[in-house]
Amino acid sequence: MKQTNRKPPNPRRELQSVRNQSVSFLGVAFLFSIFVNLLMLTGPLFMLQVYDRVLSSRSVETLTALFLLVGLLYGLMAMLDYARGRIVARFGAKFQSSLDERVFDGTIRRALYPQVRSAPATALRDLEAVRSLCASPVFLAVMDIPWTPVFLAAIFLFHPLLGWLAVAGGSLLIVIALLNQVLTKQKVAEAQVASGRANAFAEQARQAAEVVRSQGMQGDVAQRWLSQRSNALSQSISASDWTGSFTSLTKSLRLFLQSAMLALGAWLVLRNEMTAGAMIAGSILLGRALAPVEMAVGQWGLIENARTAWSRLGTFLDETPPEQTKTKLPVPEARLVAKGLTVIPPGVQKPTLRNASLLLEPGKALGVIGKSGSGKTTLAKALLGLLTPAAGEIRLGGATLDQYAADDLGHYIGYLPQQVTLFNGTVTENIARMSQQPDDAAVVAAAKKANAHELIMSLEKGYDTFLEGNDSQLSGGQKQRIALARALYGDPVLLILDEPNSALDADGTEALNRAVRSLKKSGKAAIIMTHRPQAISECDDLIVVEKGQIVKAGSRDEVLGSMVQNAGAIKRHLNKVGEK
Repeated sequence: MKQTNRKPPNPRRELQSVRNQSVSFLGVAFLFSIFVNLLMLTGPLFMLQVYDRVLSSRSVETLTALFLLVGLLYGLMAMLDYARGRIVARFGAKFQSSLDERVFDGTIRRALYPQVRSAPATALRDLEAVRSLCASPVFLAVMDIPWTPVFLAAIFLFHPLLGWLAVAGGSLLIVIALLNQVLTKQKVAEAQVASGRANAFAEQARQAAEVVRSQGMQGDVAQRWLSQRSNALSQSISASDWTGSFTSLTKSLRLFLQSAMLALGAWLVLRNEMTAGAMIAGSILLGRALAPVEMAVGQWGLIENARTAWSRLGTFLDETPPEQTKTKLPVPEARLVAKGLTVIPPGVQKPTLRNASLLLEPGKALGVIGKSGSGKTTLAKALLGLLTPAAGEIRLGGATLDQYAADDLGHYIGYLPQQVTLFNGTVTENIARMSQQPDDAAVVAAAKKANAHELIMSLEKGYDTFLEGNDSQLSGGQKQRIALARALYGDPVLLILDEPNSALDADGTEALNRAVRSLKKSGKAAIIMTHRPQAISECDDLIVVEKGQIVKAGSRDEVLGSMVQNAGAIKRHLNKVGEK
């Protein structure tokens, strides 16, 4: 079945493109804002009529009619204001949902390259920060700010002096808002970075709790964290002091301007240049004009966080373009070929694997041996398609790895890494690779192949036991057996094992050998990266990796014979293990 092959969008325009998909939401919200702000004139006009018409005429009927009209208009304003708030919240939700899968996918792919310092670990939080701004009242305040000049101009209708006072006060508030942005932007950013470092260090300490406690490091680690935390708090307080000072200044200035408006209006009333109703209406109108500016200044931290998040998110999408959809290929045969393979992991200057070539036929197992740091794990990641070769090619079933979609390739290749990771979910869900619809029969079959069935049945709820990720109470060997079952789930054509028996006991090692033996009999293939002889008992061929190069290759017995003096004893031991 061939999938549609679409050209990926320009990542530099991706954010704008997703935003524009929901721009109609903002258009409707802005339309509602027009009516909401027009209805904001209800209060000033009501006060104007009460002071200039009702009090002078002493008409209760006029007051009643005006009050009923005001109640109706305020009810309409409440509905429109509520509606626009819900609309912009849904705009933010749609924006986030449109990018959730894209950002999550990019986050997973960038996590493959921990050496890349620029790879952001906050992309999902940045997306949430943008959505949070859309759901906050300050977003509506920003939409109301364009009406501030309109309200200020309306004050001129009452008296030019009141208008000029309002313009002067509004201009001063805008200057304060700009100063707030310029003077606090760097301080807020530095506080966020310091807080992030402290939180990251605390998380590292939590994950290494056993080492921290057992090695007497808790006091020193705590002091180091407290030092980072204190620095973060100090910078946060400094940023808060600056933003707080601008917030207080804005609030006080707005209240002073309303009083100044009343004072000037009273003076004009005494000079018979305007009415008392116009004096009150002008003061109310000024307060309404300056309210969104005050809120924007008071919530500037939220705006700044969202703006920084938007910038980081754009950079993230730019550096992590979407993967192209690929033609779905049939299940490949278990024939793996690598030619002239050179791999330079991102962030590393020199290749960690150079000019490596290998051939693995169906029904065979290949052992890769070498010291720690020799390049075995790099080779494993390249064969899995996790690292892109700088030179050379890798073919599975005749097709290069980049011709397979990532999820399809993952179904064809089972992988057991050195560091086992389990997820929050049941044992069944973990073995089924977190599938939404696990195949129970395939789960049990994979567990039996990994000799994990009895282990799982001994748990409190068997296969339905919920695991708290790596914080579960399972031992290292138990986790590795479940991870081996996960690698065998779905009947992969190729199995890649990286130090598979590092935490396995004798029974686990025997189960591993039986799984490899069964795989070979069914015409599948396996690659085992190890430095332990027990792990290569089922291997037909061996390659030796040193300093990123394959220095020896051949049958298992030939390679062992050329490397060690007691090769005969090792061969007899391996043959005995293989006969079990």
